[in-house]
Amino acid sequence: MVLFGVLTMILAIALFSLRIPAIYFNRITIILLLFSALLSYNSLYIDLIGSGVGVFGGLFQVTTITQSIDVFIYLLGALVLLLSSKAGGAQTLSSNGLNSTLVNKGKGLSVLAEYPLIALFSVLGMSSLISSSDLVSMFLSIELQSFAVYILATIYRESESATAAGLKYFLLGSLSSALILLGSSLLYGFTGLTSFEGLYMLCSTTTANTAIEISVLLIMVGLLFKVSAAPFHNWAPDVYDGVPTVVTTWLTTMPKIAFLVFILEFQGFTQLANWSSWTYLLLISSLLSLLVGTIGGLAQYRIKRLLTYSTISHVGFLLLALAINNEESVESFLFYLIQYSLTNINVFFILVAFGYLLQTKGLSIYSPIQYINQLKGQFKVNPLLGLSLAICLFSMAGIPPLVGFFGKQMVLYAATHNGNFFLAFVAILVSVVSAAYYLRVIKVIHFDPTPASEMVSPMPSLAQSAELSSSDSNKGSDMGAAQIRPVLAGELATSILLVVNQLLAVNKPYSEKVSPYECGLDDKRSTTRRQKFSVQFYLVAILFIVFDLEVLFLFPFAVSLYEISTMGFWIVILFLIILTIGFVYEWSKGALKFTKDPTTSKINLN
Repeated sequence: MVLFGVLTMILAIALFSLRIPAIYFNRITIILLLFSALLSYNSLYIDLIGSGVGVFGGLFQVTTITQSIDVFIYLLGALVLLLSSKAGGAQTLSSNGLNSTLVNKGKGLSVLAEYPLIALFSVLGMSSLISSSDLVSMFLSIELQSFAVYILATIYRESESATAAGLKYFLLGSLSSALILLGSSLLYGFTGLTSFEGLYMLCSTTTANTAIEISVLLIMVGLLFKVSAAPFHNWAPDVYDGVPTVVTTWLTTMPKIAFLVFILEFQGFTQLANWSSWTYLLLISSLLSLLVGTIGGLAQYRIKRLLTYSTISHVGFLLLALAINNEESVESFLFYLIQYSLTNINVFFILVAFGYLLQTKGLSIYSPIQYINQLKGQFKVNPLLGLSLAICLFSMAGIPPLVGFFGKQMVLYAATHNGNFFLAFVAILVSVVSAAYYLRVIKVIHFDPTPASEMVSPMPSLAQSAELSSSDSNKGSDMGAAQIRPVLAGELATSILLVVNQLLAVNKPYSEKVSPYECGLDDKRSTTRRQKFSVQFYLVAILFIVFDLEVLFLFPFAVSLYEISTMGFWIVILFLIILTIGFVYEWSKGALKFTKDPTTSKINLN
């Protein structure tokens, strides 16, 4: 379906780009991705998908995991494109009779008809990559999505910073692709095989081969380069900071999902051949990513560079889960990947929303919010946006009861069960340290005063504009006194709720759990049946996933809100109280209590 959409969009843009507004192509692409997600979801009910189905002569393997990740990628891509459709404030180039690839100067960031087309190419490459079961299809899928994101980085070609960032991205990305191609060539030369199934069989029936191991490690280094894991991360801060914020939202999230899921499926070599070097490479990269992402982020004063180092730190958690490579760690990996992707996109949504509101004179139209200091005192102007960003950053820092805490807890739980106590300790330590730069952003938004020369006013609606024009001379200081009381009450209530939630989030074992696995699935191939797991633990996580999503979808309302009314303030407080009551109820039912099976002294992997 995505391939059909790509071909249709190529034809439509070539023939009708001067007659159809560019924003319509963006909306068509969103509908196409939503329909593709529906088709992928419906295919999950096919019985053959459970055991895997080879297509195109075995080049691709369709399984339940690949289809589930496809649904997530399509929905996330539609969400990001929804953000880009607002980037130009409905200013389209084709309505002015201009070519859609030019930039409309003086009217903000314009919508380009080619943007959704290149995004579709990227999505097609991601979907192909996670289903690849052959070295040839793997490399072609990587190049398809890589060249798409190179073009996305430089699609606004009149931006000098975007052009420089795209050139750096292209050169260093080509180096990583060369490493992947070198490893694939050596692997084919040593084995004469390209299909993953044949390679799995060879590794399971022979002893460890150093040449094969080196080939696979070269491929792995190239993949770590793609996900900006340390020490292969040097390109990421410059690239993500240089490209427009709308494009950064795509680059920081979408390609990483596909590459990390592919690494999860590709590491079957290590399980069969019992290679320690693969595990050591992942563990070393995880340790360096945790340290570099945390230490590097402390010195940043540009908001997108700070979020880039934050991403590197979170990639360290994901690599730690991949290095453990058991069922418990895979579950924690998938949960962490999904929740972090949603939270990260949420943060960029809010940054773009702030960009609509800030009158950034002299700064680039491509990235209106560049410095952390530009967000000074924005909570007093837009409380919902400030509160939404604070919740997202608290979630990234891993503060309970937000969903980011449960993601980190599951990864650390799997690491300690596997005996990786040192890395678990380092992960806890860097989580505490990284909270410093998250809290600095929150402090700037909520407590720093807005400079008089940089006072910002939100975008009023038409009715509010008429009211303001007629009563502006009579407002005086009464409006300031009316606003400060609900703002202070909101800060106090939010702080109390966060403290209460943190005190209640006790990490204790619970009696219902009799196995180290975090799910109730039964492995039909195993001789021992696993006990069903109480779902109360996940109810808490789902509760706050819903909370993050609610905050995400509140951003259009927050953008158009001129000033928060008393009714709106109490609605927000009531929503937080309901969530807190739900968390306390789940906690009282033993949701955060778990223990190992008292009859076993070791973790049973069967």
